[in-house]
Amino acid sequence: MHDYIVRLGQFIEANQFWAGPITFLLTMGESLLVIGILIPATALLVLTGGLIGSGVLPLTPVLFWGIAGAIVGDAISFSIGRWVGPKILRWRAIKRHRRTVARARLFFYRHGFVSIFLGRFLGPLRSSVPTVAGAMGMSIWRFQLANCLSAIVWVPLLLLPGYLAARGAVAAHHAANLPLYIGLVVVLLVGVFLLRRYLKRSRRSIR
Repeated sequence: MHDYIVRLGQFIEANQFWAGPITFLLTMGESLLVIGILIPATALLVLTGGLIGSGVLPLTPVLFWGIAGAIVGDAISFSIGRWVGPKILRWRAIKRHRRTVARARLFFYRHGFVSIFLGRFLGPLRSSVPTVAGAMGMSIWRFQLANCLSAIVWVPLLLLPGYLAARGAVAAHHAANLPLYIGLVVVLLVGVFLLRRYLKRSRRSIR
């Protein structure tokens, strides 16, 4: 898997035109039911963030494509759940991941609208919660609002560590900028710590 990530990163670096579409496919794929478990989009987005921070890739197109892919992926999973209905939870392919689906179902029952937003940040639940929401008849407009808001936060958050690492390497040659980057890293670490704490409490509540 590591070699695959490295090779894809090298391809993106050498073929910058494809950086956006590849990011779209990665974020969409990781948001799709079942398929999302097999796609290492998180590691690749961190790598892409490093390429952006080093000036190899432009930020805006990659950010746009990544957010669009995340929104489309969740929308597809939601539509599948809405089209098939509750019986989708008995599909053979789903049964292989029945524990994750059961947790996603309980998470949705307890948190509703908020579960769509937070589910994006919970790896095992990311691709399951939208399908459960669709199967349980959630309003399309409420789902899409949470879907778009979560994608707008999720994609930049995944790009940020790689971006900061690359910018930090550049800033090492410009000592005057170091306090700024140190401050950004501290803010990031505190934010991640608080988010992980909240998510751990949420996971405990659905076990």
